[in-house]
Amino acid sequence: MFLGTHAPKLDEKGRLFLPAKYRDELSGGVVITKGQERCLYVFPIAEFTRITEALRDAPVTAKGVRDKTRILFASASDEVPDKQGRITVPPALRTYAGLQRDCAVIGANTRLEIWDAQGWETYLAAQEDSYSDAEEEVLPGIL
Repeated sequence: MFLGTHAPKLDEKGRLFLPAKYRDELSGGVVITKGQERCLYVFPIAEFTRITEALRDAPVTAKGVRDKTRILFASASDEVPDKQGRITVPPALRTYAGLQRDCAVIGANTRLEIWDAQGWETYLAAQEDSYSDAEEEVLPGIL
């Protein structure tokens, strides 16, 4: 489970330090791909494998399944952190997420998300009121 918000900087080669507390868990490799709201999803290999296996059972006759699967896999890049715990974010993914230098890496349960720091702040500010003012369960039976 990934938790918290971290503020690494992207270096001139497009490398980013993974949060230190997760480096051992991610040392075997990660898959980076396009996420929603212009962030990047970072999955441990085991979690991406689980998603891949689940998608094998999804009906390819469903247009939404085809669309999501194409984007997910076509934009995916498998990376192995270096000895310092850095991963290289491919240029196309940096462009998609608008990553320059300051980033936010957030824990999102079974994945990490990489955001442009300003993009994350803007998203978070827009969501804060609806989060605190929710009058019904968004996740029924869970929260």
